[in-house]
Order: sequence, then C-alpha cells, then structure tokens
Amino acid sequence: MKLDYIENYNELQENLVRLYNFDKSEAIKFRDLLIEVVILKKQKLDLAQVDFIEPVNCNLILGLFKTDEGILTKDNQTFFCILTVKGFENMIKLITPFCKKESRAHQYLYDIDNPTDFLFCPSATTI
Repeated sequence: MKLDYIENYNELQENLVRLYNFDKSEAIKFRDLLIEVVILKKQKLDLAQVDFIEPVNCNLILGLFKTDEGILTKDNQTFFCILTVKGFENMIKLITPFCKKESRAHQYLYDIDNPTDFLFCPSATTI
C-alpha cells in the first residue's frame, strides 16, 4: 500500500491524498488498524509508522476531533485527517467492500466540503 499527495488533480484546483496499490489483505489490515487505534483506543494513527504503508511524498495522521474537518495541512507534506468517531465509522463502512474481495474500484473516504479529498484506490499506480 502506498500513500501520496496530488496537488490540483482536477479543474477545480482540488487536491488528493491517496492510499493506493494494495490488495484485499492490506485493506483488511488498514480497516482493522482504524478500528483498533482510532476508534477503540482513541489514539492518533500515523501512517508513516505503519509497516505495510509506503509514504511516497507525504505523511497522513488520522485522529479524532469534535467535528468532521477532513484532511488539513500547513505544508503539503504532513496531513491530518480529523473526523468524529461517526466519520471514522463511516470510513470503515466505505473500506469494508475492499476487505471482502479484490477490486479495481475506488472510493472517496469522506464527503466533506474541503479542498483535499481522501481516495482509497487499490488498482492505481504511481503517476
């Protein structure tokens, strides 16, 4: 599984943080980490510290917040995905189909009015 950042990926000047190039087993590991670390332990999950995730040009830290804000950054290098428990529970629901079978589909992991989207895309490759 790889993690990268793509600036201005469309005509709307939107950005993308993307988890890509993974199989069903890595989707399961990622889902289980979200449940264990963020939801149950209520701790931050630093993806640069996860052994099966390879950061390409950025890092993403996921953590709980009182409102769903999505992905924020100050430097386009370190990103913070801050959501409520309900926001992360919804993310887990969106990831679950990738845990049941191999897929070439993709899924945005939240729907928030925010300039940076979070894409979960098993079949994508490096740009």
